[in-house]
Amino acid sequence: MAITPNLSIDNNNQKQKAYSINIHCANCAAKIERKINELSDVDNATISILTKQLTLTAKNPDELLPTIQKIADKIEPGTIITQLEENASNYKEKIYLIKNLDCANCSAKIEKKLNELPEIKSAQLTFATKKLKIVAQNPDVLLPQINKIANSIENGVKIINADEASSKSHQNTKKFFDEKTIDIVEIIFGAILFIIGEFTSLVPDQYTLYLYIVAYLILGFHVLKTAITNLFHGNVFDENFLMSIATLGAFAIKEYPEAVGVMLFYRIGEYFEERATEKSRSQIMDAVDLRPETVNLLHGDKISIISAHEAKVGDILLVRAGDRIPVDGIVIEGESRLDTSPVTGEPVPIKIAPNSSLTSGCLNISGAIKMKVEKPLSESMVSRILQAVENAAANKPKIDKFITRFARIYTPIVVLVATLTAIIPSLITGDWEHWIYTALTFLVISCPCALVLSVPLAFFSGIGSGSKQGILFKGGLALEALKNIKTIVMDKTGTLTHGNFTVKTINPANNYTKEELLALCASCEKISSHPIAISIINEASKQQLNLKTTTDNQEIAGEGIICTIDKQKIYCGNKRLMQRFNIALPDDLPINDGTEIFIGIDDKYAGSIVIGDTIKDDAKTTISKLKKLGLTTAMLTGDNEHSAYAVAKEVGIDKVHAKLLPEDKLKKLSSLRQEHGNVFFVGDGINDAPILAGADVGAAMGSGADAAIEAADVVFMNSKVHSIFQAINISRDTIRIAWQNVVFALGVKILIMILGLMGFASMWAAVFADTGVAMICILNSIRILYKNY
Repeated sequence: MAITPNLSIDNNNQKQKAYSINIHCANCAAKIERKINELSDVDNATISILTKQLTLTAKNPDELLPTIQKIADKIEPGTIITQLEENASNYKEKIYLIKNLDCANCSAKIEKKLNELPEIKSAQLTFATKKLKIVAQNPDVLLPQINKIANSIENGVKIINADEASSKSHQNTKKFFDEKTIDIVEIIFGAILFIIGEFTSLVPDQYTLYLYIVAYLILGFHVLKTAITNLFHGNVFDENFLMSIATLGAFAIKEYPEAVGVMLFYRIGEYFEERATEKSRSQIMDAVDLRPETVNLLHGDKISIISAHEAKVGDILLVRAGDRIPVDGIVIEGESRLDTSPVTGEPVPIKIAPNSSLTSGCLNISGAIKMKVEKPLSESMVSRILQAVENAAANKPKIDKFITRFARIYTPIVVLVATLTAIIPSLITGDWEHWIYTALTFLVISCPCALVLSVPLAFFSGIGSGSKQGILFKGGLALEALKNIKTIVMDKTGTLTHGNFTVKTINPANNYTKEELLALCASCEKISSHPIAISIINEASKQQLNLKTTTDNQEIAGEGIICTIDKQKIYCGNKRLMQRFNIALPDDLPINDGTEIFIGIDDKYAGSIVIGDTIKDDAKTTISKLKKLGLTTAMLTGDNEHSAYAVAKEVGIDKVHAKLLPEDKLKKLSSLRQEHGNVFFVGDGINDAPILAGADVGAAMGSGADAAIEAADVVFMNSKVHSIFQAINISRDTIRIAWQNVVFALGVKILIMILGLMGFASMWAAVFADTGVAMICILNSIRILYKNY
């Protein structure tokens, strides 16, 4: 994260200064904002996650930057605050693909080295997706230097343009003697020679050594070559170098079978580890990458197949039964049923007909349809989902950052312990051969790959699992923060209820008819896009009422609308609006379960319209499940108390706060946090952006609306209340599995080291503690994908 000043304004001895803040986590932004506002020298501080700006009002904003630096760094370690470069606007963000990168530990080293380059503003390497994001003035110009750095850490790594790779991918043909095939051939021939030397008498004793040397060179040539290359680049603690030292050391103390056997099983373990990693990655990406390669473009009655990237807004496409919807659009001809489960997780297909909206990634089930393209592939839902998942994978949680830092000191510590083990006991006992062998065993388990790989893979699997069920986690930090949530705070409309408002009753007064009252109210509501306004307009249209022209239109947030019709002042809104303009309401108003819209004409009460909403089917069962997890539930709504309490009572909400303005919601959220602990707020993502950013974790309902995806840490594509329960369980499982991997990997390595000191563990056991443990951790990580939440 980097914070940089942008502009300055003087105001009564207070200076308001805006800083550019490179932050992606709304949760962290809200915490940083809250902590800065607690400083006595700060008059006001706000952070906008959407515009990436920190606005600071204080006497001397720049003098506070060191303090703000500490606050931000404490909340998100690694935060850097710098002055704004004059040409900051010239920075470009570029995505590259990484080929032949097999070592998670090396991945972390490459990222660290790239971030040290002065020409690079930021570098983010995600091992799970094999993608590198570079922010620099001329990223492509730096590509040779980036490749050189990557190759100095892991030989053979190739970094290429993502666009270039995409355009050439279809031209690639599989070679018989590819790298995987060569690995298998080497392992098979090495294993045959090892077995001949170990278990038969086919070879005379004087030739056994030569047999082992040939077997070792077949199995270990690539490892030795890589070790020497990396050594010249200064990578002493490289896994290949340490494995080479360990096995060559075994040769030196005449443990020939051990040296060859360890190299053999290291190569086997490494092969299966790479395959397991690739399989895991492909399973996750297959679950979230729903982008089509081609589409059927219609020109009259003719069909031409073009690349999906070439489809333009306005093009007409043919989508046959069994095909996925390629891009976002609208049906113009034909009827069918649409399986939306790949995007929303909703298992029940929906009916589509002309004018039905189509979301890319959904499956057309029963009939051919013609659709009009409304968004190109790059802006369609399939691309936005993939981008959200990839960005989430790159947004590293705290545990991942901790493991990355720990891995930097783990190998040197183990090497130091190995060195001391080889020297000190040998000087005391004189048994140099035994203690050198034990030290060599330590070198085999000194690589932290199991740790560095399994933790981010666990989070990536959690993110992938959520995506399969219509839950988009926008980062590992959000997934991590959900585990510590104590309170679930929900909006009512659109979260607990469907938000499909309909007019239930019309209660006219003062000699007005129902039709007159509805027509006046609908005429006023024409200027509003609120769901309640739309329901009133729809009811007037259904009754074929004529709406009148309005003037002097004014909308008061959280209260209602005022306008003039035929020289009469019309007021449509809640009780607060009536009180504001001193319009007296009758004492005998009926109690309604719905939302009441009061209408005043000039200064007199003219009646009310009651708007109804329906509670979601899964609301009650989900709230019950959340309570069993030990969580407190609360509702914050701008609706009237009677309606709010009726919904809360039916679904089982613990705490209710009604009649709240948007700013009141944020205050109530803070008090709930102080009373019960970390808060998870779930709203519609459009009207609740401030409170979404102010919560410890914010989630948006709304089937992927643009504002929802921008404002929230988590997006529930299917708008189901049950998704809240699923998200929390995915989070808890992800964190638990990540720590299982850490404890298991370290535990086995430490156990083998202890057994080695006691004389019970051999290099064979050490190989298991290295590659075997890595494979087990990989398999443990991806089991989240197969769990039904």
